[in-house]
Amino acid sequence: MKAVIHAIEILLAVAGIGVAWHIYVTAFDIPPFLLPAPASVASAIWAMAASGQLWNNLAYTLGNLIIGFAIGAGTGVAAGLGLARSPKVEAALAGPLLFLQTAPKIALAPLFVIWFGLGATSKIVLIVSLVFFPVMIGMLVGIRGVDRQFLDLAKLLKLSTWQRFRRIELPAAMPELFVGLRIGAVQAVVGAILAEWMSGQKGLGYLMTYATATYRTPMLFAAVILTVALGLAVYSIVDQAERRLLSWRDDR
Repeated sequence: MKAVIHAIEILLAVAGIGVAWHIYVTAFDIPPFLLPAPASVASAIWAMAASGQLWNNLAYTLGNLIIGFAIGAGTGVAAGLGLARSPKVEAALAGPLLFLQTAPKIALAPLFVIWFGLGATSKIVLIVSLVFFPVMIGMLVGIRGVDRQFLDLAKLLKLSTWQRFRRIELPAAMPELFVGLRIGAVQAVVGAILAEWMSGQKGLGYLMTYATATYRTPMLFAAVILTVALGLAVYSIVDQAERRLLSWRDDR
């Protein structure tokens, strides 16, 4: 029931923005090349969907997004666990990791293109770099926050390393891990669009650059709206997974 109410609230908010947008464009006679009417944007989305242009580009962006997010999340979990288990390794890698995290990704994106080419690889690498760090930090903080009594109990029961991780450490670290996954999900969408915007020949980011270069403002707004919708969808999937896996939490 809560999900239905939340969906209705989102639809009402979108409808309200659309109405306000239409009134503003009509009342102030805004030129279409500056701010197209919602109907023009809807027509652009429909035209791209009917021609297949929308689905081809959306599938390309979504494919890179899924692959990059999966690799970034997997390596982030493994790195966070490894650093939590070995303080000496963490101390040795703290400097390089901090440097890589603080380096602006928009500056690294051209380097990824030079190193990995114009294909999907450079885009996936950029997505991985954006997802990796928040997931790693979430996992690291979560593992470190495990109650010491649980670890002592694991020793008492003579649990193996894998059993301790699966039964104690991973469940206890899940809240912090999902914080990193939610941040990573949003970052993954940003990375996918940024990579396509800079060097892509397919994808929603490419549609934005193409629309800008050809002065097709309705198509540009359509691509932006579709990107926002994709980001919300990815975030909602992670959020729903968290709600199901952490249903035992009182605050959920």
